[in-house]
Amino acid sequence: MAASGKSFLADAGCGEQELDANSALMELDKGLRSGKLGEQCEAVVRFPRLFQKYPFPILINSAFLKLADVFRVGNNFLRLCVLKVTQQSEKHLEKILNVDEFVKRIFSVIHSNDPVARAITLRMLGSMASIIPERKNAHHSIRQSLDSHDNVEVEAAIFAAANFSAQSKDFAVGICNKISEMIQGLATPVDLKLKLIPILQHMHHDASLASSSRQLLQQLVTSYPSTKMVIVTLHTFTLLAASSLVDIPKQIQLLLQYLKNDPRKAVKRLAIQDLKLLANKTPHTWNRENIQALCESALQTPYDSLKLGMLSVLSALSGTIAIKQYFSSAPGTAATTVGSFDLVKLAQECCYHNNRGIAAHGVRILTNISASCQEKDLLPLEQDAVFGLEALLVLCSQDDSPGAQATLKITLTCMVKLVKCRPHLSQSVVESLLAQLQSAQDAARILMCHCLAAIAMQLPVLADGMLGDLMDLHKLIGQSTTDKKQELLVSLATVIFVSSQKALSSEIKTVIKQQLENASNGWTAYRIARQASRMGNHDMARELYQSLLTQVASEHFYFWLNSLKEFSHAEQCLAGLQEDNYSSALSCIAEALKSYHKGIASLTAASTPLNPLSFQCGFVKLRIDLLQAFSQLICTCNSLKTSPPPAIATTIAMTSGNDLQRCGRISNQACMKHSMEEFRNLAARYGDLYQSSFDADSATLRNVELQQQSCLLISHAIEALILDPESVSFQEYSSNGTAHVESEYERRMMSVFNHVLEEVESLNRKYAPVSYLASNACLCDAVIALLKVPLSFQRYFFQKLQSTSIKLALSPSPRNPAEPIAVQNNQQLALKVEGVVQHGSKPGLFRKIQSVCLNVSSVLQSKSGQDYKIPIDNMTNEMEQRVEPHNDYFSTQFLLNFVVFGTHNITVESSVIDSNGIVWKTGPKTTIFVKSLEDPYSQQIRLQQQQVQPASQQQQQRTAFSRF
Repeated sequence: MAASGKSFLADAGCGEQELDANSALMELDKGLRSGKLGEQCEAVVRFPRLFQKYPFPILINSAFLKLADVFRVGNNFLRLCVLKVTQQSEKHLEKILNVDEFVKRIFSVIHSNDPVARAITLRMLGSMASIIPERKNAHHSIRQSLDSHDNVEVEAAIFAAANFSAQSKDFAVGICNKISEMIQGLATPVDLKLKLIPILQHMHHDASLASSSRQLLQQLVTSYPSTKMVIVTLHTFTLLAASSLVDIPKQIQLLLQYLKNDPRKAVKRLAIQDLKLLANKTPHTWNRENIQALCESALQTPYDSLKLGMLSVLSALSGTIAIKQYFSSAPGTAATTVGSFDLVKLAQECCYHNNRGIAAHGVRILTNISASCQEKDLLPLEQDAVFGLEALLVLCSQDDSPGAQATLKITLTCMVKLVKCRPHLSQSVVESLLAQLQSAQDAARILMCHCLAAIAMQLPVLADGMLGDLMDLHKLIGQSTTDKKQELLVSLATVIFVSSQKALSSEIKTVIKQQLENASNGWTAYRIARQASRMGNHDMARELYQSLLTQVASEHFYFWLNSLKEFSHAEQCLAGLQEDNYSSALSCIAEALKSYHKGIASLTAASTPLNPLSFQCGFVKLRIDLLQAFSQLICTCNSLKTSPPPAIATTIAMTSGNDLQRCGRISNQACMKHSMEEFRNLAARYGDLYQSSFDADSATLRNVELQQQSCLLISHAIEALILDPESVSFQEYSSNGTAHVESEYERRMMSVFNHVLEEVESLNRKYAPVSYLASNACLCDAVIALLKVPLSFQRYFFQKLQSTSIKLALSPSPRNPAEPIAVQNNQQLALKVEGVVQHGSKPGLFRKIQSVCLNVSSVLQSKSGQDYKIPIDNMTNEMEQRVEPHNDYFSTQFLLNFVVFGTHNITVESSVIDSNGIVWKTGPKTTIFVKSLEDPYSQQIRLQQQQVQPASQQQQQRTAFSRF
């Protein structure tokens, strides 16, 4: 339906002007009121586009009421168009405010004499079941229409009954007996029974209903043994069990029974398909007997297609908890070797099968067993897995067909997984990949390069051995400019960058640049430069960005490339840092800062309103501030050398009780304390950048986290060595050495962190009062060690794979944003906050929104009238609510007090909470103004009091004079 909906509206939105919501709705309303059928249809099919642009209830309610009018008075073709629009805009239905009026206009057509009109109405009601699940008139109409003599109307009633059964327990209970009577009735045609049976999959609202539906399906399966009936009934059986959960073990046994005993291949295929559904959804419900029965069936079947299906089920189970249950619950496990199990025998038998798919599932099962059962001795199994993978690699790398490429992807994924869990196998796996790389097809080479890069990232010790073969292949690629060749160039360059642990040699650079000049386009060169920036090869990246500057057609692209060139040059300057040469370090940092400032200017010029580059600007600004803080710290340490503390500094410190006196004049000026606070402030800003990057991939977030940890490390070192060596604790900063490291950059940074912490701790323990020379040298060495690790610009800096944004609407809202909303001070303002979550092309790729946190605060901007003494609690509002979006829409309300007369500034800020409970400050932040006015009654009383007050004062004066 989604695909047909897209094609249905493919041409409808072309050339549509960017009008505001009301203007766009009026434009479509004009088309609806047109006398020409074509213009009316065109207006109707434009509505989904309108809902996407303005997804708020006030417009959607008006639009659906207009569509309901068209449905009521139009012909059947217009009704069909409205039905399609409703089905495509199903997630917006709950935003209809006047549901009763909407249903009333639609429902009036059910009484038509035209069975087609009634059928379209029934389908319309079925599509609206989510918002009217308990409408008795709709229930009654569906029951009546099931008895109709018109096939079109009956089929529409079946569609509506299925949708209402899924939404309403009352309807499901009421319709169950009717459905069972029709299915069992002799007068019902077989094709109608086949359409009625799937309704029973929705009878899962309570245990008794599910049980009665299951009994009926059991009767049908035995009473109607025809192939079509058995297939439909078994599949409905499976979907009912999957929804009700309690009957899944029974259903697995039933499907295995049909798989074993039923001779029909169509029934066996259906059983395999349903077993795979249950294997993916509930692998924990599979016991050893189930897996054993499936293995026996796979070993006995002579048909490759059925064996492939059964192996796909076992392959899905082998990567879950079920595989551990299979081996652990076996009788006499202690005395039985792993190789004697039927599952292992089956996998070993299939590894060298002439069918690629069967062989792929065989090696995947062996790989998953090797990864899951690491406590067992699996050497023969591991060897079988490696040999099977190598055989598949040879077979699939020579074939360009889609099937061979899919099998090759499975093979390479298994290789990476096997190397990760069994590192001693890595050498043979890498050698087989490199040997096959020379003779493989280009499409296979690309995938194999990705696999080599993944292995080199996990095991850097293997990387150096790859370079020779990779460079030979790079020279052999040729001068073709086909898409596959371009992709292969990028993949090869990536593996070379990963394999070159240190800087690239001049020979490698020359080969890559020559190949780019001969056989590449600008986009390929940019992608290779991007990979070089990610891997820390900044000298190569700078040269490539420089060559691309004159090849772009847009000013923004030019500034973007220029900024990348400057950043690469800045990081290249830092690569020349030398230990113990602090004056040279200062000049290198100054040179890098110069390039960074040029780059940030270009980056700002490259941003546009649609692409503001906020993460990139934030990341680079923090890098600039971090380099400045490093430079300032080295200067402070150097100045301590030029004006060292006096000889009696330690005595003065002990006498005065102030340890800072040991560092002499510098500490008195609090430079070191200022440096420590600056690094802590930078760490907090990195934390804010992390929290605002909801759409970033995990590698980018880890990169930001490492920058934050480097700031905390230096602040900790300053505190431990100079400011407070007595009370500092090393426990909270000790790193976890067993944590899995994802990249070479992270590995090197963690190594520096551990080294610096060890140095600081040893100095702190060895010399009770640390000498200022040792502490200064330790701090400067830590800074240089951190800067010598080439910075990695991760994927999110260049590419946004996931896009999530929130759009807020506040009511009441003023017509003019600068105009305040008037509220009386003795009343509360009900502020309604509505929001829509908008996604890009890959929603939820890295993380999904669980709930939205809305924070509302108000601040008094300016007072008016008399200055009354009012408690501070009444002067501000600070509230927070969490709401869960439904169909990407949420709404909530806040009650706000404005006791103090004057203008108040209300700020509504949203943040999101993902499925792990982590809060992300995504924004947006919306502001409105409220003017608090005195209510008329209080104003009247106050004026009366002011009038009475002068008269009483005059009377008092007269009384005072009369006494004299």
